Amino acid sequence: MYCLWVRCYDDTDMEKLRQSLARRQKRAITDEKLIPSAVLVPIYNKEGQCHILFTQRTEKVKEHKGQISFPGGARQDGESLLETALRESREEIGLSPADVEVLGELDDTVTMFSNYIVTPFVGIIPWPHNLKADGWETDELIEVPITTLLDKKSREDKDEVIEGKTVTSYFYNYKGRVIWGATARILHQFLELYARAMTE
Repeated sequence: MYCLWVRCYDDTDMEKLRQSLARRQKRAITDEKLIPSAVLVPIYNKEGQCHILFTQRTEKVKEHKGQISFPGGARQDGESLLETALRESREEIGLSPADVEVLGELDDTVTMFSNYIVTPFVGIIPWPHNLKADGWETDELIEVPITTLLDKKSREDKDEVIEGKTVTSYFYNYKGRVIWGATARILHQFLELYARAMTE
């Protein structure tokens, strides 16, 4: 049983989420000036609630120091973007690729200042898990119930002007931590799709 929305659901409802991801038109971004990268959005059932696993980046990394993110990074030569997301998850948090059931992809998004195109993959991972932050890229693992993130009180929206265009930025608050930037945009899309899938 996997926990979705406010109660536990079985494989049929997981299939709803998979189908919702499959039938939507993904927005892909192609730009040779930007660096292809990928992340994993790991979801799992912990003690009757569905959670998303985030990482807190260290201060040692070159970019996005201290930010909350999903496990992932830049694509290496010869690998697919899915392979990138799984490799980086193994390196950063010790997640075996064999333990990930990939459900589908979300839209590509671009980081504002570090020039990455980020392709997010949604995947189910087991719990309890034996994951651990690597200490170099990842300082801490952060487990957040999806129901908390769906609570409107946890989110703040702000309109910002970036390169002459007005865009909406999202900020999710959880126990004094703030999820923002590309991670928040990916999270926002996932939560909207997730909520729709569970009411179909």
